[in-house]
Parts: sequence; structure tokens; C-alpha cells
Amino acid sequence: MSGHPTLGRILRELRANRGWTLKEMSERAGIPVSTLSKVEHDRLTLTYDKLLQLSQKLNIRMSELFAESEAAEESVTARRSIGRIDDSVRVTTPNYDYYYLCTELRRKRMIPVLTRIRAKSLSEFGDLVRHSGEEYIHVLEGAIIVHSEFYDPVTLDAGEGIYIDSNMGHAYVAAEGCDEALVLGVCSSADEGLMDSLMTIHEPTLAHDRTEIPAPASFRVRRLRRTAA
Repeated sequence: MSGHPTLGRILRELRANRGWTLKEMSERAGIPVSTLSKVEHDRLTLTYDKLLQLSQKLNIRMSELFAESEAAEESVTARRSIGRIDDSVRVTTPNYDYYYLCTELRRKRMIPVLTRIRAKSLSEFGDLVRHSGEEYIHVLEGAIIVHSEFYDPVTLDAGEGIYIDSNMGHAYVAAEGCDEALVLGVCSSADEGLMDSLMTIHEPTLAHDRTEIPAPASFRVRRLRRTAA
């Protein structure tokens, strides 16, 4: 079995640790057995609203769905993780596709995430978001407009980045003429609940009712725009 920390593997481990059958987890989470089975076999992944439902129904923190075991928890020095898109945990929201990297490490002091930005205007994006800590965003493909609470909007092209106080309201949207943009973000905070905070800020903006999406095929970063149907 692959050592990659996929959502399917994490759910299998969680279910095994609690001694549940697939049917029992389905009844507790309110998600069909067929859907959970496909997720566990890495044939499907869940959209954010279903991840949130799973977290609430099973009474676990959202961040527990992004790290599969306690094995690496105690070792802080000399630990490492290779950030491959194939091994990321994907979360889909109306504005963004997030690919959380290095998810097998718990208690990270910073959270790296590749983000595909689809929103094309602030009105489409909705309210500015804010959370604890600081963040750096670097544009890999396309161009973005950064809106923030205390500054005029600024346009960033590929190869440019911005460092901001995450407590300040902010939003990233694709620049005019750009269908979507790909950015690498690194979020850091002294708050150990940063991952949960990052998840929670998307809840008010959910505008779809999809319960599942195809699990992404293996692909390289520069081909993110060609995700499997």
C-alpha cells in the first residue's frame, strides 16, 4: 500500500481506530456507503461542505482529516516532507481549488498550499476573509488582483508575490483576461488551530450542492488546469 497520506487512507485509518464498519461510519456521518467506499479507495474526494459535515458528525477537528497518524507528531527537529501535488489533499470551494501539501506532518508551524483561483471579481468572491497569522502568496501562473482591507488593490503577475498580515481582511481574484491563476501560499501562525481556521473561513461562501467530485489524476503542477473530468 502506498505511503501517501490520501484522504481515503486517512478515513480508513480513522474508521479502523474506532472499530466501525463502513455502514456504521456512513450512518454516523450521514454520507452514503457508496460514496465513502469510493473515497476510501481514492476514486472520489469530498467537497468542502462534505468534509465539514464529516468533521461535525464524527466530532473531530477538520485538521484531523489532513494528517493520518500520530507517528511524526513528537519529532520536531530533522523532520521533513516532500510536497508533491499527487499526495496533496484537495478541497474545492466556489472561488478556489486548494491542494494542501505535506499533510502527513502534524503541528506544522506553516501550512503550504497550492491554490487555483477561479473568482474573477470581488463581487463574485464575496466578503474579505481573515484569520490568525501571516501569509505569503507567490504567483506561479496567470495574474491575480489582491484586495485588502487597508490598501488599494494590487495586480501581481507570474513570478511576483505578496506578504500580508492575515488578520487584515483580504481576497485574491484572477486578474482581467485571466481565466484562472495558480499560486503557492504559505500561511504561518502561533495558533495551533490554524488549519481549522483556514477551513472554517470558506464555510459562509459555499454556493454549490455537489456532494462529491472525481479524485484528481496524478499530474504535474504546471498542468493543474487539465484536471481529470
